[in-house]
Amino acid sequence: MKVAVVADSTTYLPEHILQAHDIYTIPLNVIIGDDIYKENEIDYTWYYDKMKELDELPTTSQPSIGDYILLLESLYREGYTDVLSLHLSAEISGTHQSAQAAAASVDGINVHVVDSGIAAAPLGFMAMYAAQNLKTKSIEEIIADLDLMKSKENMNAYFLVDTLTNLQKGGRLSNAQAMIGGLLKIKPILEFHDGKIVAIEKIRTQKKALQKIEALLQSEFEQHDQKSLTVCIIHANAKEFGEQIKKEFEEKFQDITFVLQEFGPVVGTHVGEGAIGIGYTNYPVDITGL
Repeated sequence: MKVAVVADSTTYLPEHILQAHDIYTIPLNVIIGDDIYKENEIDYTWYYDKMKELDELPTTSQPSIGDYILLLESLYREGYTDVLSLHLSAEISGTHQSAQAAAASVDGINVHVVDSGIAAAPLGFMAMYAAQNLKTKSIEEIIADLDLMKSKENMNAYFLVDTLTNLQKGGRLSNAQAMIGGLLKIKPILEFHDGKIVAIEKIRTQKKALQKIEALLQSEFEQHDQKSLTVCIIHANAKEFGEQIKKEFEEKFQDITFVLQEFGPVVGTHVGEGAIGIGYTNYPVDITGL
């Protein structure tokens, strides 16, 4: 048995990490006017600048089934018998469905499609965990681990966005109606619940919102051996802000490993420029070089 790990582009793992762990990428798409761009081929800075110029938000779409089939056929020719295919939450994207459809169209290779129920860094942690355990665990054991890993007890993420406007327009916020009335005046805190993005707090200032997130994390971190935790601060074209939060958290939680990442175009379109995400896992992931 030869197993390949495939993850969609919303892991936002850098190319050298993908190569080091033999993780294959299937990109989502961003559509600006009549032009379609594969997410992993877009310069992030260019994209955020472009988004500011537009009167309407770009749209995003899952990978085409054809692109996925081409990837699976390529892996089959390379001798792979099985594929572990990990994707952002099926509640917010059709990527999982596209992967399933492509898997049914290619003979000779077994494709195990995993719905992460989340996106961005936590999805990347899952892909890295799978890739790092291929030599010591069976594919069935890894799938079972991933099912436990994605539970809220072992992985979680919070997001702080400037406004809910992008998420509301893109239809990615499940309780948007409950938040209307102060869309442009609050600093909402978001969380994944059952694969859906839900606004859990309405707070008036960014400082207070970050304090609330810190309190939520403090409560969750106390339930774990902090030395086992890996936490990613994710920013949307706000590197200095992300670095500031990372430094502050490192000073407060000295036993935890923190890394910094950037939201790429697909997630960045929906959370908006300036958004911050904080995702973590207590599963052992080697993040050397990340």
